Amino acid sequence: MKALFIGGTGNISTACSVEAIERGVELYHLNRGATRAEVPEMIRTIHADVRDVDETLRALGDMEFDCVVDWIAFSVEHVENDIELFSGRTKQLIFISSASVYHKPPSHYVITESTPAYNPYWEYSRNKIACERRLIDEYEKRGFPVTIVRPSHTYGVGWIPTSFGSRDFTVPRRILEGRKIVVHGDGQSLWTITHAEDFARGFVGLVGHPRAVGETFHITSDENLTWDQIHTI
Repeated sequence: MKALFIGGTGNISTACSVEAIERGVELYHLNRGATRAEVPEMIRTIHADVRDVDETLRALGDMEFDCVVDWIAFSVEHVENDIELFSGRTKQLIFISSASVYHKPPSHYVITESTPAYNPYWEYSRNKIACERRLIDEYEKRGFPVTIVRPSHTYGVGWIPTSFGSRDFTVPRRILEGRKIVVHGDGQSLWTITHAEDFARGFVGLVGHPRAVGETFHITSDENLTWDQIHTI
C-alpha cells in the first residue's frame, strides 16, 4: 500500500507514521521540512508547501496513492486545495478533524460519531465542521473518496495531558517539585485522553480501507477519568 501524509511530523502523525511503516505501508511525507521529528528512515519526503497548489503539483509529478492523509487542513480553503490536488490521484483522502466538533454543551456524556457537530464557542471547531461538510458534499456529488477521522485529546512524547494545554510544562514541573497545581472547576468533570501510539493502532487500520470511504470515525480511549484523577495519575 502506498500512502502520503501531508505533514506527518506532529504529535499524532509521527506515531501514525511509525505504525504505518511497521505494518509495511510505503509511506511518503509531504511537508516543507521545517519541523524536526524522529521518524523511520524508510519514509520518503517530498518537500513542498501544500498551500501552494502549483508547487505541490510540480513536486508530486504523476504520483498516485492508495491513501492521502491531510493532518494540517484547518479551513475550507485548505480542503479545496486537497480536492484540486488529489481528485483522481488517490483512492482515499483522510481528513483529520477533531472531537471538539461535537455538540457543545453536550447533552450526554457518551459521545458517538452520530452526535451532532455544533460548537458555537470555538472558531477552530467551526472551521473543522465546515471542512467536513465541504468534503462530504464533494463525496456525495462527485464521489471524492473522503474518510473523516476525529481525534480527541491525544498526548505523546512532549505533549503532556494537562487541563491547560498539552505543551504547558509548568504543571509537570510543579508536580515534580511536590507543589500544588491548579485544576479547573472542582476537578470532577469527566474527560477522555488517548496516547498517540494507541490512536495510531486504530488509525492505520483505516488507511487504504475501501469500506472506510464516506464514513466518519472518532478514535479515543474508552476510559473516563476526572481531571483530578488525570493529574493524580
